[in-house]
Amino acid sequence: MSEQGCYSPSFKKPSDVLRMRRKRARSEGVCAGTSSPASGSSNANAALAGVRPFSPGPLLKGQGRSGGVKRRNPFANIENTYNSPKKRAASSADDASECRTALAVTLLCDGGSSTEQNANLRASFGERLPPNLNGKQSDGQNKKASFSEEDSLFEEDLFATEEVTPILKSPEAPHICGAPPTEVCREYPADWSLKTRLLFTSPHSFSWAEHLKAQEEAQGLSLHCRAEYASLPQNIQDPRSCTELRCGFQQCLQYWQHPSLPWLSLFPRIGAERKFAGKNTPWAQDAALQQSLMSEWSVSLTSLYSLLKARLCPYFYVCSYQFTVLFRAAGLSGAKGITALLSPTTRGLREAMKADGIEFSLPLLEEKRKSKESCSPQLNDNSQLTDPSGAVTSQLRDKEDDEYDDEDDDGGLSWLQDMGIQDKIKKPDAISIKLRKEHNEVRLDHRPESVVLVEGSNTFTLINFLINCKSLVAGAGSQAGLPPTLLAPTAFRGATLQMLKARSVNVKTQVRTGYQDVCSLEVTGPIMPHALHALTQLLKPAQKGGFSVSLYTHEPSVVLNVPVTKLSESDQQSNIEQDLVRCGLQQSTIQQLVEPATLGKSALRQLHMRDFSYSWSS
Repeated sequence: MSEQGCYSPSFKKPSDVLRMRRKRARSEGVCAGTSSPASGSSNANAALAGVRPFSPGPLLKGQGRSGGVKRRNPFANIENTYNSPKKRAASSADDASECRTALAVTLLCDGGSSTEQNANLRASFGERLPPNLNGKQSDGQNKKASFSEEDSLFEEDLFATEEVTPILKSPEAPHICGAPPTEVCREYPADWSLKTRLLFTSPHSFSWAEHLKAQEEAQGLSLHCRAEYASLPQNIQDPRSCTELRCGFQQCLQYWQHPSLPWLSLFPRIGAERKFAGKNTPWAQDAALQQSLMSEWSVSLTSLYSLLKARLCPYFYVCSYQFTVLFRAAGLSGAKGITALLSPTTRGLREAMKADGIEFSLPLLEEKRKSKESCSPQLNDNSQLTDPSGAVTSQLRDKEDDEYDDEDDDGGLSWLQDMGIQDKIKKPDAISIKLRKEHNEVRLDHRPESVVLVEGSNTFTLINFLINCKSLVAGAGSQAGLPPTLLAPTAFRGATLQMLKARSVNVKTQVRTGYQDVCSLEVTGPIMPHALHALTQLLKPAQKGGFSVSLYTHEPSVVLNVPVTKLSESDQQSNIEQDLVRCGLQQSTIQQLVEPATLGKSALRQLHMRDFSYSWSS
């Protein structure tokens, strides 16, 4: 950075000018060598008098020119003046004095050290010098160098390529070793949120995933319906000729859905009014058709719950225009029984569930409350009580709220009486007090903290609530009269077999050295957790253990990753995987889904595999 300080076509501060003059005076004094002090000072003054204050570069020393002070070139800049070879050599002499001074101070400070250490230090610096800057003569004669001539021994070309030099360290310094080897991660955490798009990238081609033969498509469909999975070799040399790989890819894209309308995309449903606008909806004004659709939907939902209870279906989603419900079989995500997560919710929906006798809890609020209680030095005796199943006892909570409100009504306005203005201020009525009490509950609406957890036998009550809930179906708008979408990995009554859309594209991306071929595979549709895991297991041998995937999440379903049980409770479970063998999923997928959720309110955004080891970001 020394060259930047020398170039100043604009105004220079007085301190910078003085610093430059002192530096130039030291350099000229050293070069004078054996000259007298009087002559040295005169030479320094002469040199300072000849400095061009507005020149882009320093004054060339030893030039044979004559005349007065040269004025500044208005077209000069640092690229075509200071970077010239002559001025580079002139400025390097100034920097050489600084290196020489630093080395001299080092040698003087090491007065107690041996002469060999000083010699070694000079040799180490000499070895780092370029050939054109050392003190050796071309004819082989060794010239006795003065102190000023040794400056070239420590001078480096500032514009040359920087060389890697060894680190000089004392014997007391700790040994510098390389980074510890990274731990190999064979699995990534389960993500219960729904994905709308997956984008796989890899240096290896995805051409094996396109143009499947009719026999391969039929075999993949048969494997999915029979819940059979073919084993793949660890290393696949030619993926295009591997029939098991192509059939397994076809099998991973299958899922079951109800209802199914070919001209409508029924996922996602939240915020999808624009997609439905202008489409043909014959049931919107036909009450009999709406009743028929709801009747078929109720049969499908009941069938799904029966399969879930028998552990023949691992999980399923109910996607409404207002919220999403995830039902999971017993044992998944570390839970002992059947669980259901519903998000987002509103105060009206929660009150309606209470009225139907559904006991539920707000896991994120309870976790926040417990963290506050653990941090406080004293626990409140009137804290929230829970029943043995972990659900909130709403009667006790309402009673405590009423007592708290009574205290506010009695003493909340007592300060007005002390001031004698109680008659001039209008006291809030009962409605205002009730709205103030409900303000905290209303603030949760449509937020991640409003997620509701239903466990055990209350999930069956929730099924009946969804069937009979009038607000489950939109009464107006583009989705009016259309039942929610049911998504499941296994077949159920009234379901239609659907397939995710996949296409491979080869693109070129710009890198430092030019362009690099990058192969990509895009998968779109309602992607459930089992499909994501099956695809990654399939691409592991096909892409030779190296690929990356970008995950596009349906944001309202991100909060479905909240934990539903404690880790200590999940460790006590046994034989869970054996009970879920008939659920229709691969064994490795079951092993991932039975683990407790760890992502919380986040979801997987990026997933990378390098040398058969996973890394991810959420």
